[in-house]
Amino acid sequence: MPTPHTPKQNYLLAALPAPEFERLAPHLELSPMRLGEALYESGARLNHVYFPTTSIVSLLYVLEDGASAEIAVVGNEGILGISLFMGGETTPSRAVVQSAGYGFRLRSQLLKQEFGRGGAVMHLLLRYTQALITQMAQTAVCNRHHSVEQQLCRWLLLSLDRLSTLELTMTQELIANMLGVRREGVTEAAGKLQKAGLIKYSRGRITVLDRPGLEKEVCECYAVVKKEMDRLLSDIPRTEQFLSNGRSIL
Repeated sequence: MPTPHTPKQNYLLAALPAPEFERLAPHLELSPMRLGEALYESGARLNHVYFPTTSIVSLLYVLEDGASAEIAVVGNEGILGISLFMGGETTPSRAVVQSAGYGFRLRSQLLKQEFGRGGAVMHLLLRYTQALITQMAQTAVCNRHHSVEQQLCRWLLLSLDRLSTLELTMTQELIANMLGVRREGVTEAAGKLQKAGLIKYSRGRITVLDRPGLEKEVCECYAVVKKEMDRLLSDIPRTEQFLSNGRSIL
């Protein structure tokens, strides 16, 4: 029997004290997130914020010529739409569903009101924002200084931390757009990982066969991002939050 979708499948919502959660819960709307769907466009007004539960969303910067690069990924550990409570009504990045699934959305005005109370919601969201900024900064460093193979390992591990499966549905072209590299580079990198027995790639599906092996190949950027997320959000409840592959994001 399929697991019912609940808001507390999202770490931030699960971490809220009961009074804050009960104020928001009636207004949380279950939202399907389809592969490739754009939840936000750059410069668009933010009418809703999103709390992914079983999906992953990529934050992308898009250039005038259409080229793009991923600056962060958001899954069941976070929220989409931080610009809203950081003082803006729009976002400079594009939010695209990287792994299909579900999440919950909340009207922007309701979140702003809750944030303005200055209580648990504000402090939790600010800590998450700091962790997200760390991920953005480390992604920029990684894209500049590390190989495509290392970047792909980082991308795979960050994705696995936010999913309940070891399989990702993603074409090499989409991965290239996320990493901001040529498709040929992704093909070569994926081929090396497959030859080493770390992954299996076939028809747009990547199955991770050896996660410890990936962790040996990845650059230090993955550990930096995970350590900061753990440090800032260490008080989030871990019960029933472990992934089916035996790992937790916290």
